[in-house]
Amino acid sequence: MLRVPRSWSELDSGWMTSALGARFPGAIVGELEIGPIVDGTNSRATVSLRYSAGAGPERVFVKREGAIVQRVALVALGALANEARLFASGASLPLERPAAYAGACDRRRLAAIVVMEDVTIRGGRPNVGTSALSVGQVRNGLRALAGMHAAYWGPRLPPALSFLRPWHMAAFWAPISLASLLRAIHLLRSGGHGALLPAHGNAVRLERDFRAWSLIAANATQTVLHGDPHPANTYAISDTTIGFYDWQLVRTGTWAHDVGYFMVSCLDIDDRRTNERTLLLGYLEDLRSAGAPAPGFEEAWELYRRSPTYGLGAWLHTVAGARFHPLPDCLEVIARFGAAYGDHCAD
Repeated sequence: MLRVPRSWSELDSGWMTSALGARFPGAIVGELEIGPIVDGTNSRATVSLRYSAGAGPERVFVKREGAIVQRVALVALGALANEARLFASGASLPLERPAAYAGACDRRRLAAIVVMEDVTIRGGRPNVGTSALSVGQVRNGLRALAGMHAAYWGPRLPPALSFLRPWHMAAFWAPISLASLLRAIHLLRSGGHGALLPAHGNAVRLERDFRAWSLIAANATQTVLHGDPHPANTYAISDTTIGFYDWQLVRTGTWAHDVGYFMVSCLDIDDRRTNERTLLLGYLEDLRSAGAPAPGFEEAWELYRRSPTYGLGAWLHTVAGARFHPLPDCLEVIARFGAAYGDHCAD
């Protein structure tokens, strides 16, 4: 069983040889060079590799656990080890994503690590939170999500994915969630960004709506979700393909969680307002084409229009946590979710 290194310095050539062994038998890493380490929700870096025998990728992308506050937040979401377990499972996800090379977790230390393909080697262009995706890119991303959702629609998950569960925010987290939202709202207002918040979005209501969405997501028809498909967790391969990485919040839940979160977070506000109905119709058509019993449009629309409650709450929690994402990304995505919350959740 692959162990989880205690630090980046323990990620040596012997460890990397073991990590790559299942995918690249006979490959022996002779030397490696760890690139700049970026700390956020996780600690991550690209690692360049040179082989003393066999062959493997010239460069890989490695993610490991972040600081303790990030780890505690992931524990609260039931997500600390999900990506590592997904990578270790070898399960098929029928959409564009980085090839998974290895994953391991150490629950006692609240530690996990994943080794994956560096998609930039084959032309992948990472997207960023401050730049909206085009309507065409979002349409392509929704088509990809529909294919994955349809593949796991309704029936029991295969053994490789049986560890996935719907996210449910237990009641004892509510006071912590409320305090976090109050802190985020204070930080935004004191920093001159209060206009990003919807007029009716006070902390008590937002916390109530945030928890209510977790119940909806957990009790509607279930499928496998990416769980966190905001723009900085996507990349472009050519002009027609959108890929998804950072599967740490992979879970089961309602299709509307992925669709609403992806559409609202990735589109410019005006583009979303103009195109969201057409995009939702396209997603439902793709579900049917892939063999899933898609809901009718009106039922789907009512579920979709409630989804911004989660996205706005999640990104306010991100601001309160301070070190999860750069502030400019947070402000841009909060503006998009705040507008959608005002458009759809005012009643």
